[in-house]
Amino acid sequence: MQMKTSHTVVRRLALSLPVCATLAILNYSTGTLLAADAPTGDLVPLELKLPPPAFKGTPKDIQLSSYVEPLSDKPRAPMMVPAGLKNLAPGSKLSCSDKNATASTLQKVIDGDKEATDESIIFLRKGTQWVQLDLGSVNEIFALVVWHAHNSAKVYHDIIVQAADDADFIENVRTLYNNDQDNTSGLGVGTDREYFETHEGRLINAKGVKARYLRFYSKGSTESALNEYTELEVYGRPAK
Repeated sequence: MQMKTSHTVVRRLALSLPVCATLAILNYSTGTLLAADAPTGDLVPLELKLPPPAFKGTPKDIQLSSYVEPLSDKPRAPMMVPAGLKNLAPGSKLSCSDKNATASTLQKVIDGDKEATDESIIFLRKGTQWVQLDLGSVNEIFALVVWHAHNSAKVYHDIIVQAADDADFIENVRTLYNNDQDNTSGLGVGTDREYFETHEGRLINAKGVKARYLRFYSKGSTESALNEYTELEVYGRPAK
């Protein structure tokens, strides 16, 4: 009863405040953390250029864990972010845990090509692998979008995204997303859910984190033990 009363008060208060303040209060009352939680001023919908969908429906023979999100047939709601953000990924310095991946191969994940074709995808070895972006300087990051291969209905495992102050990921490492709920990749038990890869990619709220280095991990999928990446986008601005 006490929780219900406090939520009612919060919502009544929100009705009398400007939109930005209302968003922050409602997010607090529901426990949902969005970019609106940071004091960033005016917020706008994050505009993303999406590739066309490549499949419909879910295969009946696919084995899923209990924490996989159901595949939705509705468009994703836009994320509200500060105005004026740019995709910082193009021009960043790339590295990878799979030493067989050449520099030209890695460039595919920031070339803007998100199509569901083999020519758009890079393939990394089995096991837990990562792709790292060096943004060149510390930036304030609000949104990340990750496209693995979305040519068929599949679920990728151990999707983990981390930010750090150094290239070796020793200093000030922060986990922005982790759905490795059994900790098979050894980076901690995740609380996020697994999901079906679609043409929308995975949109991750980075909540204004300040970082220069980002790592994107995965460990195969329900279709293959190989790791597949199509595109990475990082929306942010120079840190103040």
